[in-house]
Amino acid sequence: MVQIENLSFSYRQKQVLFDQLCLSLPMGNIYGLLGKNGAGKSSLLKLIAGLLFPKEGSLLVGEHTPGDRYPEFLQEIYLVTEEFHLPSMKMSRFVKLYSPFYPRFNHDLFEEYIKEFKLLADQKLSALSYGQKKKFLLSFGLATDCRLLILDEPTNGLDIPSKSQFRKVVANAIHEDRSFIISTHQARDMENLIDPIIILDEG
Repeated sequence: MVQIENLSFSYRQKQVLFDQLCLSLPMGNIYGLLGKNGAGKSSLLKLIAGLLFPKEGSLLVGEHTPGDRYPEFLQEIYLVTEEFHLPSMKMSRFVKLYSPFYPRFNHDLFEEYIKEFKLLADQKLSALSYGQKKKFLLSFGLATDCRLLILDEPTNGLDIPSKSQFRKVVANAIHEDRSFIISTHQARDMENLIDPIIILDEG
């Protein structure tokens, strides 16, 4: 699904973040992305999502180069970043507006997920806590049934019961035709979920 060959990347006027990085991520796994602060975890996720662009090398997600941002690529990938902004609208309105971009969006599953997380479709997104917003974004992302779901520090802001709910819904949502990449510093929260593990260190 994700194939990276000899990828190099750096931010302007900063040292090289990745130098000839090679990585192959087949379908059907929940990948754990680990590394110390500044190792480039979030940058790698944004490269895979097409929000950043390699300086050298190649990066393919399926048959697509992420940076091209073709609709056929975008409908098969969903990224939940650590920091995000949600519009001031009801949850149900957000789903009505954005679910059509994902051809396999499952409304019944979405309802199950928000019920599991104790959310209500008529709640206003701007009124939710940080943790509740994350639960909503996770529910929406899982319901898209996209082939690649990318989660950056998904358990930050979640209490202990919510972390258990998170592991449960993610484990039940994986299948052989989709993969998840989870970047985290909370390895203990994820240890029974992620396999294989990717460790970024020194580019």
